[in-house]
Amino acid sequence: MWNSSTAGSRCTHILFQPNNCMDFSSPVTDCKGIGEKTKKLFDACEIRTVGELLHYYPRNYDSFTPAVSVRECREGEVCAVRCRLLSVPALKYVRRYAILTGEATDGTDTLSVTWYNQPYLKNSLYAGREYVFRGHVRRKGRSLLMEQPAISSPEDYAALSGKLLPRYPLVHGLKNNTVIRAVQDALSHVTMEKDPMPASILERRGLLDLSGALSGIHFPENEKRLLEARRRLAYDEFFWFLMGIRLLKNAVGEDAAGIPMPQPKSVDGFLEALPYALTNAQQRVLHELAADMAGGRQMHRLIQGDVGSGKTILALLAMLICVENGYQAALMAPTQVLAAQHAAYFAEMTKTYHLPFRTVLLSGAQRAKERRAAYEAIAAGEVNCIIGTNALMQEELSYDRLGLVITDEQHRFGVRQREYLAGKGQMPHILVMSATPIPRTLALILYGDLQVSLLDELPAGRRRIRNAVVGPEYRERAWRFLAKEAAEGRQGYVICPMVEEGELTDAENVTDYADKLRQALPDTVRVERMHGRMKPEEKDRLMERFAAREFDVLVSTTVVEVGVNVPNATVMMIENAERYGLASLHQLRGRVGRGENQSYCIFVNTSRSEEAKERLEILNTTNDGFVIADQDLKLRGPGDLFGVRQSGEIAFRVADLYADADLLRMAAEDADALLTEDPGLEKQENAAVREAVRTESHIDLRTI
Repeated sequence: MWNSSTAGSRCTHILFQPNNCMDFSSPVTDCKGIGEKTKKLFDACEIRTVGELLHYYPRNYDSFTPAVSVRECREGEVCAVRCRLLSVPALKYVRRYAILTGEATDGTDTLSVTWYNQPYLKNSLYAGREYVFRGHVRRKGRSLLMEQPAISSPEDYAALSGKLLPRYPLVHGLKNNTVIRAVQDALSHVTMEKDPMPASILERRGLLDLSGALSGIHFPENEKRLLEARRRLAYDEFFWFLMGIRLLKNAVGEDAAGIPMPQPKSVDGFLEALPYALTNAQQRVLHELAADMAGGRQMHRLIQGDVGSGKTILALLAMLICVENGYQAALMAPTQVLAAQHAAYFAEMTKTYHLPFRTVLLSGAQRAKERRAAYEAIAAGEVNCIIGTNALMQEELSYDRLGLVITDEQHRFGVRQREYLAGKGQMPHILVMSATPIPRTLALILYGDLQVSLLDELPAGRRRIRNAVVGPEYRERAWRFLAKEAAEGRQGYVICPMVEEGELTDAENVTDYADKLRQALPDTVRVERMHGRMKPEEKDRLMERFAAREFDVLVSTTVVEVGVNVPNATVMMIENAERYGLASLHQLRGRVGRGENQSYCIFVNTSRSEEAKERLEILNTTNDGFVIADQDLKLRGPGDLFGVRQSGEIAFRVADLYADADLLRMAAEDADALLTEDPGLEKQENAAVREAVRTESHIDLRTI
C-alpha cells in the first residue's frame, strides 16, 4: 500500500536542493527504483527524463474520508464502510467470468460486496474479520451493494484518512505506487533552475512558483493547495502555447505571398451535379475559401463545424480548386482509420462525378515497399491528392507542387506539425478543420494565427437524436435496449471514464464494464472494449472491425470521440455523464445519428446533485454544439477539478478551455504585452522565456 507517512511529510515541505546531482534533463533512471524493466514502462508513457516525470500529472486523486456505517452510505456515492465479513465470499463463474460475492455487517445493517474477475481475493478474505471496504454504492433490491471495493485493514485506512492520494495514467504493468515513489524521489533531489515565467507575471496574477506548483500537483496538502498548483500549471500551458502561436504568426506575417488559385468552372459543375444543395453556411464558407485561395496571399483558415455539418465536402472543394490549378493537395487526419475513410470517400466521389483527383493514401501501417512507391509517385507529380496521417510529414517525403495543406481535427496536431507540413511546399494554403465546439471568444484567442469560419447549420433531413438523462437504476433497462438494437442488426457504444478499476473508485471503468455486459447480455450480443492505452494499430483494427459489423457493442473511453464513421451505430450510452463537460458529451453523442435509423443517446447521471442534473438536461434542449459550448463556458468553473479531462479539444495536460477560460484570457493578455515590449524575445531578461517557448510549445525559434 502507498506509504502515507512518507508522502505526507514531503507534501508539507518539498525542497529543490541545488547541491544534488539530478536536474530536469537527467534520465528518469536516476530516480530510485527505476531499472531497465521499469524504464521500458516509463518509456511507454513518454517519460524519459526527470522533467517529463515531474510534468506527468495525476489524472485524479483518491480522497480518504472517514469510514461510516452502512446506514450512513449514500447511494451513488463513494463511501468507506468498516464491516465484519459474515462468511468467506462465494465464488462462481458465469461464462468464464469470475464473480466473488459476500455479505458484511457493521453490527446493525448488512452490505453486499461483489468483485469481478478477482478470484484470488477468496483466499485472502476471512469470515469474522473486520475490513474497511471503500467503493461506489448502489441499491440492488432492498439492500445496498458495493462493487469492486478497495479493501484495507482498519489501521491502514486510519493512516490514509484525510489525505489526497495521486492516481496517475498508467500502462499495463506500471503500478501507481511505482510512479509515486519515483516522483517523490525526483522532487526531493532535483535541481530547480530559475522559474522561466517572468516574476512580474507571477506577482500580478498571484501564481505559485514552479517548484511549489509541481509539489502541489503531485502531493497536495489539501484541496486548496491542489487548486493553486493546478492554476499555475494550467496558466503555463496556455501561456507557452499562445506565445508559440503569436511568434509563428509574426514570423510568417499576415500578408505572406501565396499561390493564386482562381476558382475553376468545374466547381460549379460539380455542385450542380450533387443530389443536394449546400447549406447557406456551407455556401458562405466556400465563398471565404475561394476568395482566400484566389487572392494571392497565403490562406490560414479554420473551419469550425459541428459533427455532421458538412466540413468534408468543403475540404473536397478546396482540394478541387487546388488540383484544377495544377497543384497537389494534402489532407492529414489524426488516425489511420479516419485517413482511410477520407481516401475511400474521395475515391467514390472521383468515380461518381469524374473528378480530376489522382489519390494516394499514406499511413504508418503500410509496408516499406508500398510506402516507397507512394513517395515516388508524389515526388514525380503522378498523384495530386495525398491523404494520410502524420506520415505525410516524413522527412524523406518530397512533394512536387504542394499547394494546399488541410489538417482534420487540428487539436490532435501540434502547431509546429502543421507548419512543418506546410513547409514542404512553397507557401501552400493552409486549411484547418475541427468539430470541437469551442466558443468563438475562445477560438479567436486559441487560433490567433487563423481566420475562423463557422459552419453553424446542419444539412436538412438529418434525424434528431433522442436523448435521455437517467439515473443508475435505469442501467439494466438500457442494457436490454442495447440487446434489442443488436437483435435488429444495429450497434452501440458504451463510454466509461476510466480504463480499469482503481483509477477512480466512484466511476465505471472499461475493463470491468465490458465483463459485466458480457454477463448481462445474451450470448448473441458480441462485446469488445477499447481504450487509450492500446497501441494505435490495435485501436484502428478494432474500429475497422466495428465498422464492418464484426461485433455489436463497443465499450470504450472517449478515444472514440474522433473516430471512424459507423452509420449502423444507433445507441450511445455514457456512464458517469456528470463527470464530462457538455461539449465533450455533445461530441460523443455525434458518434451516432449518422445513418438512416433513429439514434439514441443515454446519459447515465450517477450524481445526486441537482446542479449536475440541470446541466445535463441542457443536452435535451439543443443539438447545437456551439450553444452547448457557450453553456459549458458559463456553467463550469475552476471547482470542476475532479471531472474527466476533456478530450477533443487542444490536448493540454491540465488546462481545460471551459473551467479555465479566465486563465486563457489572462495568458493571452500577458503574452501580447510581453511581445509588444520585446517582439523577438531578444532582451537578456527574456532569455529564459525564449527557451521555455522552444521546449514547452515545441517551436524552434531558430527557424523563425
